[in-house]
Amino acid sequence: MTENQSSPDLQPQVEYHDNLRSEPKIVHYPNPKAGEIVDPPTGSATSIADTGANPHAPFNSSFDWGFVDWKTKYGIGANAFTELLQTNDLHKHLGLSYSNTKELNKIIDEQLTTQRPRFQRQEIKVAGEAYDVYFRDIIECIKALWGDPAFSTYLIYTPEKHFADDSHEIRMYHDMHTGKWWWRTQVSPIIHKNTPGGTIIPIILSSDKTQLTNFGGKLAYPVYITIGNLPKELRRKPSRNAQVLLGYLPTTALNHMEVDASRRRSISNLFHACMRKMLQPLEVAGKTGIKMMSGDGKWRRCHPILAIFVGDYPEQTLVTCVKQGHCPICTIKPDHVGLDTTTYPRRNLGKILVALGKIKKGPTEFAKACAEVDIKPVQHPFWEQLPYCNIYHSITPDLLHQLYQGLIKYIIDWLKTAVGEQEIDARCRRLPPNHNIRLFLKGISILSRVTGKEHRQISSIILGLAIDAKLPQGYSPARLIRAIRAMLDFSFIAQYPLQTTETLQSLQEALNTFHQNKQILIDLGIRNNFEIPKLHMLNHYTESIEHFGTTDNYNSEHTERLHIDMAKDAYRATNHRDEFPQMTLWLERREKVIEHAQRIEKRLMTLEQPQSPLEAQTDQVIPVPHVVGISFQRFHHIAQTPSQRGVSIDTIITEYKASQFEECLQQFIVWRQNIDNNISWQQIRRKAQTLDISDVTFSLYHILKFFIKDPFAPSEKTIVDSVHVKPGCINTAGKIIPARFDTVLVNTGFGQVEGKEGYRVAQVHAIFTLSTKFIKQYIPHDIHLPQHLAYVEFFTKFSSQPEANHGLLRIKHQVNNNQPMARIIPVSNIARSVHLFPKFGPVAPQSWTSSSVLEKSSVFFVNTFSDRHLYHTLY
Repeated sequence: MTENQSSPDLQPQVEYHDNLRSEPKIVHYPNPKAGEIVDPPTGSATSIADTGANPHAPFNSSFDWGFVDWKTKYGIGANAFTELLQTNDLHKHLGLSYSNTKELNKIIDEQLTTQRPRFQRQEIKVAGEAYDVYFRDIIECIKALWGDPAFSTYLIYTPEKHFADDSHEIRMYHDMHTGKWWWRTQVSPIIHKNTPGGTIIPIILSSDKTQLTNFGGKLAYPVYITIGNLPKELRRKPSRNAQVLLGYLPTTALNHMEVDASRRRSISNLFHACMRKMLQPLEVAGKTGIKMMSGDGKWRRCHPILAIFVGDYPEQTLVTCVKQGHCPICTIKPDHVGLDTTTYPRRNLGKILVALGKIKKGPTEFAKACAEVDIKPVQHPFWEQLPYCNIYHSITPDLLHQLYQGLIKYIIDWLKTAVGEQEIDARCRRLPPNHNIRLFLKGISILSRVTGKEHRQISSIILGLAIDAKLPQGYSPARLIRAIRAMLDFSFIAQYPLQTTETLQSLQEALNTFHQNKQILIDLGIRNNFEIPKLHMLNHYTESIEHFGTTDNYNSEHTERLHIDMAKDAYRATNHRDEFPQMTLWLERREKVIEHAQRIEKRLMTLEQPQSPLEAQTDQVIPVPHVVGISFQRFHHIAQTPSQRGVSIDTIITEYKASQFEECLQQFIVWRQNIDNNISWQQIRRKAQTLDISDVTFSLYHILKFFIKDPFAPSEKTIVDSVHVKPGCINTAGKIIPARFDTVLVNTGFGQVEGKEGYRVAQVHAIFTLSTKFIKQYIPHDIHLPQHLAYVEFFTKFSSQPEANHGLLRIKHQVNNNQPMARIIPVSNIARSVHLFPKFGPVAPQSWTSSSVLEKSSVFFVNTFSDRHLYHTLY
């Protein structure tokens, strides 16, 4: 059954992908005292008793508590909740312990507890004006995270070095403890010599202003805190509550100041004064350490040290006190920004601290000293006294704003200018559909206020829009395509949740390729220079990954998501007047309810599975899973109920465009009848012609779903993919819905973990099952017959080498004797969906549409940028 399906030539595999599949060789921190357990402070409790016959107390029952949980989860307003409870005395009929929101809040305030501290309000005076800042005790916030029982089995206490090879030449980076910063800090005099046995708590701060209302300009300026001892998989999930709102900064624009320079200087001073107030406890705790109990009851002497500050470019310049247009990390001059990949020295913290100390000598001397080290004259930046904190090392890559809202946005604008918006939009409207691709059927030129998510979606198709495009003045598109491909490669590799020495080298090579080809934009008159700070910041990605682990440790997208829960929802719960006291109180109550839910779950588990005293004292430590292995694991899901029943072969041929369905099914039956015999393909064809199956009907399915394991984290959540196989129809509104037959990657029997060997692209025209009656009549003894089958039409084998400029694999429809090469295959042979770029030529043909392009185009390129899984497996 695999005639003309021989596996394609294997593209030489990039070695670093092999290394990503290696189980790490771990070098543990050599000093056993690091992260050691210590005696608890005198008089401290080692555990919190949690007794009581009613696990839902102080609420009467699970139903009583469930109402509270429902209100919190869905953000039911106070007035609406009260009105609901008092309708026909509903609270009495339900046996609730509260009759209105006020009574419920009293129970939450007085009877529920939380490890997280309360907010406090203080006035900060800057330039003679007083401003309110709301914040929590940062040490108590850290203790809450450190002592959360839900995190106790996941905490990381010491740094490690991970290698992909036995010779320890190929370093691996993923979680924060695998980076160089933690190891280097652990051996520092502060920890290793002066106070041996310390446990480092890497502090990760993030801040960003956010709009609270669509109209009216209401702003909030939240600051979040988390710790690097928690695995990144926990930190990036809002549902795990591994991020704590540290405080709200003042959002004033100081419009009463008429001089712009004075206003900007005062805003910087206000920011740093507020942050200094919040972080001041770290000055002593970081040096001497402070005893903290983790959720398992163990005490350690912990040193909280600021490691990372996450923010967009304006936030980075504000934090580091550098001017706009300058790099917040290194000493490059503004007119050299974006020029190339030359490495410049990091800013010298020692010299900067000396300059900041000149504030005692008066404003003139202070301003002069700051100008000499290229920073703004900010009075006492918040990081000035923090132990072992180099703020110029703490600034990390910002994928959302630097790549998607930055370089990808630039590339889209450059391409629209070079090719023309009309042509780009025409190509957008003619791309075939795919589960992982958003189709911009109205084009992309009409989009306004494009979000990071939309830029990410456009980045998946932008290379296909550029191929063969006609440029002004007769310029070849080769350099433009190479520049776009390089930036896409950089974007995808930069997001790998597991990096090695080789992947970082590939990351740098992609950036070099972009710089080698960017001159085309100047030749076309699109740009005069590349003085783009976001472009220059790409030079620092490699070093940041080496220091702090992969970029998903400090992605500002996670912060953006937190704004919904900790700013926008909190604001909606207020009366919109003097909102911050109400917002902080709402957050405190919400946290109490969340923690109470966790306690109830723990109590119920204890009641269901009682432990002996001996078992209760046994350490049940679950080690943090290491990132190992990359696999093409996937499983399918098809609805139990078919989309169509009793479909005839003629209908399948005409409506599902499966022109050779009958012949292929006949051949499939003969093959299964003789599966244990040595029968030739010619014999199969000859015997198949004698079968009469013209009266048989079938059950067809229109959607096939895939659940593919993430290639970098097999233990993580699966990636959802799907294939649509639908004939055309008319919906209830009378609109014609065109047919859709998706393209897929088929394993011909030789497919491996990655690479194109053993895989072919095919278009699926029908997914069906054979009836019991049919099986008994034609293949009764085939005990291994697949339940679900698919009729597919194959494309040619992949080109032996990717195309020279865009690097994509080329395929065509495979035709034998003017007929598509079609087969019936088990659905289990379908590995996943795959998106194709049609070869448009200089101008997109007017007759092509999104629904017809797979039929009308003769040449296609496999879109490896549709998602991270396909990019990695077919790279």
